[in-house]
Amino acid sequence: MTGQEPHGPSVFSHQRMPTSKYKIAYLFPGQGSQSIGMGQQLAADSPLAENTFQEADHSLGFALSKVAWQGPQETLDDTINTQPALLVHSIATLRVLQDQFPNLQPAAVAGHSMGEISALIACGSLTFSEGLQLVRRRGELMKEAGEKSPGGMAAILGLDILSLDEICSSASQGAEIVQIANDNCPGQVVISGSTPALERAMISAKDAGARRVIRLAVSIAAHSPLMVYAQDQFTIAISLSNIIEPTIPIIGNVNARPLLSVAEIQTDLQSQLNCRVRWTETIQYLLSIGVTTFIEIGNNSVLTGLLKRIDRTVHGYSVGTSEDFNKISAL
Repeated sequence: MTGQEPHGPSVFSHQRMPTSKYKIAYLFPGQGSQSIGMGQQLAADSPLAENTFQEADHSLGFALSKVAWQGPQETLDDTINTQPALLVHSIATLRVLQDQFPNLQPAAVAGHSMGEISALIACGSLTFSEGLQLVRRRGELMKEAGEKSPGGMAAILGLDILSLDEICSSASQGAEIVQIANDNCPGQVVISGSTPALERAMISAKDAGARRVIRLAVSIAAHSPLMVYAQDQFTIAISLSNIIEPTIPIIGNVNARPLLSVAEIQTDLQSQLNCRVRWTETIQYLLSIGVTTFIEIGNNSVLTGLLKRIDRTVHGYSVGTSEDFNKISAL
């Protein structure tokens, strides 16, 4: 991290009022949204997007754009590549969105897991280069933690959050711990932890009437105590980053509330890898402050799909390709 790139003003300004009749929040996706070819068409159509990928390649010292656009899939799915690739696509999309719709101003931003770093760039708390280096380090440390403390994750469909909390508590024994990793939406929760505890929890979830129990194809236990090595080292990386106060609210993963100071941002990031992503509560908070329209910025439409399961009355748009910008014209 150079720490020398000026933050400058945020891409949003307190003085510029939105012209849209909707109160808007920007959402940034996390790991699991990646796909080969992500951002390639956008870069071909937009010099802003192309320059963003080139800037990332130069900053990282290797052709991340080639990995994102050509794969192979196993290389893109390696967490050390997945996380920066998703961030770069999100910021490239954000820059094009800002250029095409300069009067569109969100009331708040939020990111799912590593998407929180994309959101920090969007609200001016991190520069693009600093955020990119931070998310690359995050991926490296998570991979190392998975090698030191292997575990797993599973998606549980059709059980409520309180029942799963009880199941995880009962399945945890001594150092064998499993806990909720992602509260994505009602009826879709991901649990994470050591393999024995995870397997006990999966059996209990089936017995409790879960509609589906799906073991995820990962060897790391993200958002669980098995990430302690990654979190300790990531705390050092956070302390070395030049984080500044956001110019608009960013909703944190750990408490699903606005992070309004540097200290609050650092605390949320420092706790994030060990704690659950409170995504349902994040969306509910944004709804409570009057947000009616959500724009998912980056690859695929995972968060837009979750949004529909949290509240069917709101509007959700996913933007990541050139054609997607036509959706925003209506706003």
